[in-house]
Order: sequence, then C-alpha cells, then structure tokens
Amino acid sequence: MESQFKRKGFSKDFNLMVIGQIISILGSALLRFALSLYVLDITGRADLFAVLFAISSIPILLAPFGGAIADRFNRRNLMVIFDFTSSIIVFVFFVVLAIGNSSIFLIGVVMVLLSFVSAMYAPTVMASIPVLVEEEKLEQANGIVNGIQALSNVAAPVLGGILYGMIGLKVLVIVSGLFFFLSAILEMFIQIPFMQREQNGHIISTLVNDLKEGFSYVVKQSFIFKCMILAALLNLLLTPLFVVGVPIILRVTLQSSDTLYGVGMGLIDFATILGALSMGYFAKKMGINNLYFWIFITALLIVPMALSVTPIMLNIGYYSSYTLFVGSALLIAMIMTIISIYVITVVQKETPNENLGKVMAIIIAVSQCMAPIGQILYGLLFEGFSVNIYVPILIISVVMVVLAIATKRILRFEVSEAVK
Repeated sequence: MESQFKRKGFSKDFNLMVIGQIISILGSALLRFALSLYVLDITGRADLFAVLFAISSIPILLAPFGGAIADRFNRRNLMVIFDFTSSIIVFVFFVVLAIGNSSIFLIGVVMVLLSFVSAMYAPTVMASIPVLVEEEKLEQANGIVNGIQALSNVAAPVLGGILYGMIGLKVLVIVSGLFFFLSAILEMFIQIPFMQREQNGHIISTLVNDLKEGFSYVVKQSFIFKCMILAALLNLLLTPLFVVGVPIILRVTLQSSDTLYGVGMGLIDFATILGALSMGYFAKKMGINNLYFWIFITALLIVPMALSVTPIMLNIGYYSSYTLFVGSALLIAMIMTIISIYVITVVQKETPNENLGKVMAIIIAVSQCMAPIGQILYGLLFEGFSVNIYVPILIISVVMVVLAIATKRILRFEVSEAVK
C-alpha cells in the first residue's frame, strides 16, 4: 500500500518533513528579520548589524561535523532535537528580554547559537531526502525543500514587518519559539530508515574519524569532487551578483524608487521559488553531459544585464533599462536555482546512504564559504568601475563562458551509467 502511494505522490513521511520545514524555517526567518529591525531601531547602525550577521555565519563551517552526526545517529531524532533546542534558545531569550536585558551582545549570542543549530540541521535534512523519496522524484523533492527556503525569504520580510509593528519583538520571539516547538512535535511522527553503525571508541573520536573519512571520500570520488568545485564556483560567481550587484545597480546606478526596488528584488526572489518548484519538469531535460549548456545560457543572459546599464541604454530611458535588467536577472536566478538543485541531486544519487550527511555538509560548507569571498571581490569591482558599471558585469559573463567550457571538458567522462 505504501509503495502504491509513493508511486502516486510523495510518502507521508516526506510530506510531514516538508510541513515541519515550512514551520521551522518560517519561524527562523521571522526571528531573524525581527532581530534585524530591532537592532537597527535601537542603534540606528546598519554596519553593526552587518557585523553581527557576519559573526553569526561562522558556524556554517561546522556543517561537516553536523553531517558526520547525521550519518551516525537517527536523522528523525536529530531533527526533533535540533528544533527543540532552537525553541529552548528562543524561549530563554524571551525570558531575558522580559526582565529588561536587550543588549546587542545578547542578540549576537542568540544569533550565533541558532546559526550553530542550523548548521547541524541542514545536512540532516539533505541526507534524509534520498531515503524518503523514490530516485526518479529526487530532483522534485529537492526543489520543494529549496523552494520552501526561498519562499520563507520572501514571506518573512512581509509578515515580519507587519507583525513587528503590530505586536512587537517580544511576542514575535514567542511566536518563533512556538514554531520551532511545533515543528519538533510534528517531526516525531516521521519514520526515517536507520541502521545503527558500529562505534569504535569514544563518540567524539568516532565522529572525528567519520569526518576524516567524509573528506577523504569527497576527494577520492572524482565526480563528486568536481561537482563540489562546480557548486563552489557558481556560488562564488553568481550569488554575490544578486547579493551585492543587483541592489547596487537597482538603487545606485538606476536610482530606482523604493517601490520599484522592492518590486525588482521581489520578482527575483519569486524566480528563485519558481525555479525550485519547477525542478521536476526541468530534471527530465537535464543531464551531466549538457550541464555546460545551462551554464553557457546563463553567461549569455548576463550580457543583456550589462547592456541595460550602458550609457546608451541609460540615455534611452529608465524603464527600458530597468525592464531589461530585471528580466535578465529573473531568468538567471531561475536557471541558477535549477542548476544548483540538479548538481546536489546527482551527488545524492552517487553517494551511499552512510556518507550522505557528511558529503552534503561538506558541499554546503565549501560552496557557502565562497559567497563572502565573491561579495568582497564584487564590492571592489563595482566600486572600481562605478562609472562604467557594465564592465564588471561583462567580466562575469566572460568568466561564466570559461566555466561552461571547463564544465563540458571535466564532466564529460565523469558520469556513471546511473546518472546518464
């Protein structure tokens, strides 16, 4: 009966995990947004908040350790523990707020602790997906999970802004804690296949050895290693374009109004969601042997972005530049999401279950660590070419063409029969 159900749709366990993800991620996003508004309200300093966020991002480096834990223990139990832990952190934070302590240091500690739990949580979820869905639906399942994350990034500012003004920080903190708690309760009803592995020695030394094995596995498996490098390079090149480049161009170069700036950023977020949720359709058209083509298309789409901010286009008029720029950005965001999910899915299919957590966590940590480097480089590029802002965009396009050619060459003979 269960297998028949899975042929028609996703399993009950996967659906429960998705609902838990929606609740947990929305709670986290709401709290993050509320804290951002609160810090800006009490200090008026955006730079201080940027430092807090940078510090709170450091725990992502511990993601591989979370992956080792995910491969050693019951993943369902881990998800429950992580959400319960987040709820406890948030409830304690509320108590401290209630007695009048609302220092920036306290907020920083809370953000770091929640980021640490998140770093442990993410690889557990990514490693659970392949054992909860059939292989032919893996791309679609990954798309749904990524879509939830993207949707929360869109919904949180809207809901957070409304709720923060209506009920204030303290009530929002309680709501966020309840979300984590509810997610943990829901996850208790999930059944994830688990086989106890033999433990040699103390648990810490066992996890350290598991982690060494994970890194060794990634390096030795040529195909997985190259996929990780590809994911890291895409994160280095494209993510900062949207985090740093798009806001600068919309706000500074095009001098967009608050409304049109918000519309542009919102549409790009929507394109990310659309790319994630349409993964089931595009998965049928993608393959390792034609992945370079999708990267090449992305490189070509960057050219109209550059064209939109050339002096000629800017002289024609604002709306023509704005439409061309945002339209190109939408397509790139959608394709970037599709490529990212596809690469992760292929790696999941190629990785044995006992190594899934570690491999997913290593790829997540390496690729996400590249984004800040790219943001610094892009900041320097856009500052240096502030008069001719189209130049750095064209440079990105050329680099992407080179990456497409390199992808065609290095992945040509690295795909197994299982993923052809």
